[in-house]
Amino acid sequence: MDLSLVERENVLLGQDFLTWLWFKTDSETVLFSLADKRTFSLQMEQRVSVQGGEGEGLETATVSSPRGELTEAKTGLRTGKKVNKAQLLFTMDQDQWLVQVNAADFGLSGLKTPKISTKDDEGEDTDGKFLEKLFLLERCLEMFDIVFAQFLGLRMSKDWAAETARVKRWIND
Repeated sequence: MDLSLVERENVLLGQDFLTWLWFKTDSETVLFSLADKRTFSLQMEQRVSVQGGEGEGLETATVSSPRGELTEAKTGLRTGKKVNKAQLLFTMDQDQWLVQVNAADFGLSGLKTPKISTKDDEGEDTDGKFLEKLFLLERCLEMFDIVFAQFLGLRMSKDWAAETARVKRWIND
């Protein structure tokens, strides 16, 4: 098997996913459901990188905006670039998770979970803090998996062509 072909396909799938996710979260407020029926929302946050071209012609534009204005990155989409890195903000109830996603390998970095109590009260189980942090990490991965599974379901359905047409309209608006 040609590993470089698999790597290219993964990159394209990751770019399609992040580009679609930006469209979806910019166009409407989307609520996703966990297995326990609790809902969460997701939005692109403050930092997006778009990339296009190949080899020496590879061009990348990274936009970081404290107000979330990502117009320069969207201009990159109009020139044929696709999202290759994005910062995502998951929100459930009052809790928020912030994470950077890389389209090439679906690597997650810079994960910030909701804060946990750091007071060391007498008699408090110090393992409990560690376990709570692990739970919060797992919750973020669960939410990411749910969103990606929804994307894959759409990507492999007959509705994908209509969805890509909507994404193209959004890019050109």
